[in-house]
Amino acid sequence: MPSTSETGNTFNNPVIPGFHPDPSICRAGADYYLACSSFEYFPGVPVFHSRDLVHWTQIGNALDRPGQLRLPPGTPSSGGIYAPTLRHHDGRFWLIVTNVSGDGNLLLTATDPAGPWSDPVRLPGVHGIDPDLAWDDDGNCWCTYAGVGQVRIDPHTGETLGPPRRLWSGAPGAKAPEAPHLHQIGDYWYLLIAEGGTERGHAVSIARGRTPTGPFEPCPANPILTHRGTDHPIQNTGHADLVQAPDGSWWMVLLGVRPRGGTPGWHVLGRETFLVPVDWVDGWPVVGALSPVMPAPPWPLQRPAMTPGRDDFDQSELAPYWISPRHRSAQDCTTKEQPGRLTLRARGGSLDETDVTFVGRRQQHLSCRVRALVDTVEGQGGLAVRLDEQHHYDIEASSAEVRVHARVGALNAVEASRPAASGPVILRIDVTAVHTVKDARTGPDTIAIGVEEPDGTFVELTSLDGRYLSTEVAGGFTGRVIGMFASAGSVHFDWFDYEPLDD
Repeated sequence: MPSTSETGNTFNNPVIPGFHPDPSICRAGADYYLACSSFEYFPGVPVFHSRDLVHWTQIGNALDRPGQLRLPPGTPSSGGIYAPTLRHHDGRFWLIVTNVSGDGNLLLTATDPAGPWSDPVRLPGVHGIDPDLAWDDDGNCWCTYAGVGQVRIDPHTGETLGPPRRLWSGAPGAKAPEAPHLHQIGDYWYLLIAEGGTERGHAVSIARGRTPTGPFEPCPANPILTHRGTDHPIQNTGHADLVQAPDGSWWMVLLGVRPRGGTPGWHVLGRETFLVPVDWVDGWPVVGALSPVMPAPPWPLQRPAMTPGRDDFDQSELAPYWISPRHRSAQDCTTKEQPGRLTLRARGGSLDETDVTFVGRRQQHLSCRVRALVDTVEGQGGLAVRLDEQHHYDIEASSAEVRVHARVGALNAVEASRPAASGPVILRIDVTAVHTVKDARTGPDTIAIGVEEPDGTFVELTSLDGRYLSTEVAGGFTGRVIGMFASAGSVHFDWFDYEPLDD
């Protein structure tokens, strides 16, 4: 769901807004495909398709079966699935990724990137996160990983073929050399990495060598992209990948954040996917200026089907954008028990617990409105804005009352309540971005929580500061997810509506 509508001459960045970090991209013919990290959420590794690099449609998740993705109940938030690499080689799609909370590095394949994807092959001999795949002209498959190390592997069995070796690791003393991507371009092999950490110091650097194993010489202009030390509205720029368009032009996808408010600035949507053009000068990539509004590529922009804002739960299976912490079973989450309704059956008693029954979608706009029609005759539950177990706001309905909770670290309070009306209730959350910074302490947004009367009147129960549901407060690598939960018994949702508001 793009943030706003584009004109014929420009497009809006990010191209995939919301919590979609660590993008990896490949092209097959006229089609582009992109995959992102998913951390503790199931299903894992969202996969997107585009024909123009600007408009992206989620076509599935690579890890969409419990047998593919093992996230134990103790998996911490911001654990789980890190940094996939997606490639098209020899008529197949290949995806390699790290499960830091379970099986280590995994490799899976598909003939159709929409799925089904194979069961993963484990790679016990690859000792590092952020794995990359590249094939040389002799058919050797090279796996390069954070550190930056490299080993030759058999991609069919996961066996390592020879000892690992160290490669170029970026600027001397720079922390966290990671996210390596190895590309053969012309006469050189280019090793693209992120360095400086995934916070405000994040940067993209590159080196080149005559073989995939090096030696590598660094680009004299490194880092080739960073916004550290600037007041640019896009920060934390890094973890990039390259792709060539059919017309020969080159493009880079990367992650970044949009901090809001005063000092130090809070980003609440997580790390998002941005797009920027790349030129080549004297054998080195020169990255164009990255901004919220960009000149359009020199080809017609396509408009794929938009992610619907409203879901009436008329389908037998949930759409691919719905995610849940760690796992989701048909017994606890189903649209088949009552056709036209989503039924959630409680496991954990609250959003503070790692096994809570929760189904949500990523917040993708700085301002948005979320509503749901909830029937709690058999239980209690409601709507929540979730960052992790210790940082969430929720409105919970039962047959007796409607109440708002706020959990911020060790603080856990009921902010407001009111008696419940008879029958189903419309719960509502309005997120409003701050556009005017009153002083250095101004937060990024406000989150108004309440109920909606049958005539559409919003009865606000409380309004909370959004900074406490930000990465700068909570830590970690994820972004906000807004959705539905059950805390006792069974709760039925007739519909869920996500409405973007003016950013």
